[in-house]
Amino acid sequence: MKIKPLSDRILVQRIEEAEAKKGGIIIPDTAKEKPMQARIIEVGPGRRGEDGKVIPMEVKKGDTVLIGKYAGTDVTVHDKEYLIMREEDVLAIIE
Repeated sequence: MKIKPLSDRILVQRIEEAEAKKGGIIIPDTAKEKPMQARIIEVGPGRRGEDGKVIPMEVKKGDTVLIGKYAGTDVTVHDKEYLIMREEDVLAIIE
């Protein structure tokens, strides 16, 4: 199954940060914060302007982006976790 976002939505996968163990303390998964970096898996065609023309997306497939902690909607496909969100919820592109 393939997911193709509509309009100005994007499909991203959060990038897990390396687990740091300070002083031998391991933080349980339930207490960890959500990663703010994500890789774009798929992008929609873009949103339509008031004149009916499609406004192209600024982000593209493969970009690494900075997103808000609580942005988007979580989805699970084939046991992999993804996030569907609007392009406007992307804070920055990491180069």
